[in-house]
Amino acid sequence: MVLALVLLMMTGCEKQEIGKNVTEEPKNDKIQIGMSFDSFVIERWQRDRDIFVSMAKEMGAEVNVQNANGDIEEQKKQIDYFISKGMDAIVIICIDSDSLADSVKKARDEGIKVIAYDRLIHDANVDLYVSFDNYEVGTLMGEAFIDNGLSDGKVVMLGGATADDNVKQVEDGFTKVMEDNNVEILDTMHAEGWRAELAGDYVYDHLDIIEQTDGIMCGNDNLASQVVRALAENRLAGEKLVVGQDADLEACQRIVEGTQIMTVYKPVERLATRAAECTIALVKGEAITGDDVSSFNDGTYDVPYVKLDPIAVTEANMNEVIINSGFHLKEDVYLNVPSKMPN
Repeated sequence: MVLALVLLMMTGCEKQEIGKNVTEEPKNDKIQIGMSFDSFVIERWQRDRDIFVSMAKEMGAEVNVQNANGDIEEQKKQIDYFISKGMDAIVIICIDSDSLADSVKKARDEGIKVIAYDRLIHDANVDLYVSFDNYEVGTLMGEAFIDNGLSDGKVVMLGGATADDNVKQVEDGFTKVMEDNNVEILDTMHAEGWRAELAGDYVYDHLDIIEQTDGIMCGNDNLASQVVRALAENRLAGEKLVVGQDADLEACQRIVEGTQIMTVYKPVERLATRAAECTIALVKGEAITGDDVSSFNDGTYDVPYVKLDPIAVTEANMNEVIINSGFHLKEDVYLNVPSKMPN
């Protein structure tokens, strides 16, 4: 009788244990990616986010997106959070290229792959840097001025945040074209934090210089929007050549209207897709290969670099590059000049 009771109790315990195992939460085997953005002030970053997340999901990964709102200390906290959550990879659109080396080291020490997206992180030895050829971006800006007859002319250079390594690369490319064509750079200003209003303020505060200049190089189209607005208020819009980058909708509208001569289109769909593919490959221990793969020195280390080509966009190729690719709708680009809209 006692033996039967013991056997019955053992059987009950066994059934309870089996039942417990069956009801446990299944382990999430999906690749986990943390993604920390500088901010979403710049129009294109929302596209980058949506495309990256969609491609990663399609490939069986989950992405936790965080917005640092331009605060470098917040971005460091986000990276720490991703480390504590045991992410497989962390993708960083850095706020300050000089301030994240320690954060990257902490992540890599935990076996987490770190990808510098669009902007280089200095002295950090990231697992991968994925960006466009930023020197070529500046070259295309400069060539747009020359193509519009600016040889032996004068320009001002209104760049983006100096904490962004891309800014120096772009300006190096632009300056080389100016030097090669005897164009004088009258003045240089940097919009810290990529605050576009600072570029507009420069125009208002330095009209004496603006009146002397033939062209204004803007670090991106957001800066150009404020510059053109300030020019318009001083009846100079369309008289001064303006260039930018990112192919924002308003920039494309300005190009067909005649107040901006070009923008540099960086196919973010290709960048975000390539970055997602490479991130997952790194987590899986696969090599990153392709014609776009080289290396880039981050100040201390030569890091793997996926370099994509930018495209100069003018009124002449607006339809081919921007509209036919679906980046912007024809009706939106020609909203203010419907008579110019192609059939």
